[in-house]
Amino acid sequence: MVGAMEPLGALSRWYLYAIHGYFCEVMFTAAWEFVINFNWKFPGVTSVWALFIYGTSIMVVEQMYLSLKNRCPGLVRCLIYTLWTYIWEFSTGLILRQFNACPWDYSQFDYDFMGLVTLEYAVPWFFASIIMEKLVIRNTLCLRFDENGEPRSPAIAPATLWDHLTLRKEE
Repeated sequence: MVGAMEPLGALSRWYLYAIHGYFCEVMFTAAWEFVINFNWKFPGVTSVWALFIYGTSIMVVEQMYLSLKNRCPGLVRCLIYTLWTYIWEFSTGLILRQFNACPWDYSQFDYDFMGLVTLEYAVPWFFASIIMEKLVIRNTLCLRFDENGEPRSPAIAPATLWDHLTLRKEE
């Protein structure tokens, strides 16, 4: 018998969002390094601060999504998320800069503001917001915990293809 399933709590969702943002940051910086410098080593970098920054930001975007999903079209929501990203990146960067801890500096970009944000990243941030809503937030909100918290095998799929074929023969 299957027990009741509970949605993930806020801390669990924050953790998944933080790890997702951290991973994407490393992958983006590796791709950027390749495109700009043709570096085949793909060195991706970030800071531990990215965990807090992304986890908290995506939790805010999750609440925006829940509030706006039935009130405005997806592209408008993604523009709002992109604007939020700029506000959050600037704010967290400004705070971290006070402690000489800001891990990014966009001063070398043409359209930067105080080295904390740059318009050159508007398109990547916009597309990231589409991915964030359509894949990350929606799927995270669908995840459930078993009320007992006990790991168990999936009830639907057989363990192997061989088990699947064997079960089909017995039917």
